[in-house]
Amino acid sequence: MTADDSGAASRDRETDDDAVRDVPVDDPARGRGEGATGRGEPHDNGDENNIAVRLEQLILGADRRYTPFQAARGAGVSMDLAARFWRAMGFADIGQVKALTEADVLALRRLAGLVEAGLLSEAMAIQVARSTGQTTARLADWQIDSFLEGLTEPQDSGLTRTEITYPLVELLLPELEEFLVYVWRRQLAAATGRVVRAQDDAEMVDRRLAVGFADLVGFTRLTRRLEEEELGELVEAFETTCSDLVAAHGGRLIKTLGDEVLFSADDAGIAAEIGLRLIETMTNDETMPELRVGIAFGTVTTRMGDVFGTTVNLASRLTSIAPKDTVLVDEAFAEELGRIGDAPISEADAAAAEKAAEEGTGAPPPSYRFALQPMWQRPVRGLGVIEPWLLSRRTGQGTGG
Repeated sequence: MTADDSGAASRDRETDDDAVRDVPVDDPARGRGEGATGRGEPHDNGDENNIAVRLEQLILGADRRYTPFQAARGAGVSMDLAARFWRAMGFADIGQVKALTEADVLALRRLAGLVEAGLLSEAMAIQVARSTGQTTARLADWQIDSFLEGLTEPQDSGLTRTEITYPLVELLLPELEEFLVYVWRRQLAAATGRVVRAQDDAEMVDRRLAVGFADLVGFTRLTRRLEEEELGELVEAFETTCSDLVAAHGGRLIKTLGDEVLFSADDAGIAAEIGLRLIETMTNDETMPELRVGIAFGTVTTRMGDVFGTTVNLASRLTSIAPKDTVLVDEAFAEELGRIGDAPISEADAAAAEKAAEEGTGAPPPSYRFALQPMWQRPVRGLGVIEPWLLSRRTGQGTGG
């Protein structure tokens, strides 16, 4: 949407006001498909047989009826704001062609309504549009590239992939939509729970978290040795394993980067368990390369589902210097494990506590889950001198498993 098409806008004002007033935008069931294509040109009835056009109409649930100017007027917003929303969702400027649907008008009205009601600032509404657009764009690309492509292979029926795609999408669309809403609500409930458990308002944005990276060793060499399909299967298996383990043990997968994943946890003990489980699982899988993990604990800024700050940078540096099949943590993480009783800061302290318990002082023997071994101090660019700690499972008397 370009905001300065004044000539086209003035012509539309005279010819299309009646159509805009009649835009039905009060049906929530039609509030889907905000992502009308931003690349198309107007098409006539002769294009109805085109599979791409038919698929677009099926997915969006409506025909193209409105220009950007008409959609903005129908939603009661300025062209400038409408264009900013549109671009934030990830779509290209389309001039003043009739490419938008009733759902696009409703989406604009809803976002603008949140701003007018004071529930969101204009900047926050733009951010909502951008984060939603970026997340769903990746999801849609994956579904088309991986999911639908596999399901639309020509079958014995003799139909081509193009001929199979339309009825398949028609069957899958309502199910995928319902599942998407279900998962989103579940994730929203989990995220809300994490926020309300924060101790103060500042912690809701800048929180103290454990942040970890898991990185495949020698991945660059693998890219030269493996075929593309084999490499894709390896990456998918790695990401799937990491996602499952992080979720199962109470962490949160922030993002995947091919040969590397970023995860977080509210509790240092949870992050330690995830890091060690990842190493143990990959070590037992002969098809997987070695893995290294780095975890740091501290204040983290969260934005649009991602995490930023010195703690994240430190976790990344720890990962890069970790020996293969090991977990390195920073000093703050080691101290946090000691504070919550999951690991002794020193073996001397652990031995003293065990001896006191054996002598009948009344104190129960310590039950540590993890062991920490201080490593060499070393300078890290941008972070000064750091002292990594090698994390492992604690064995022998007093182990917590």
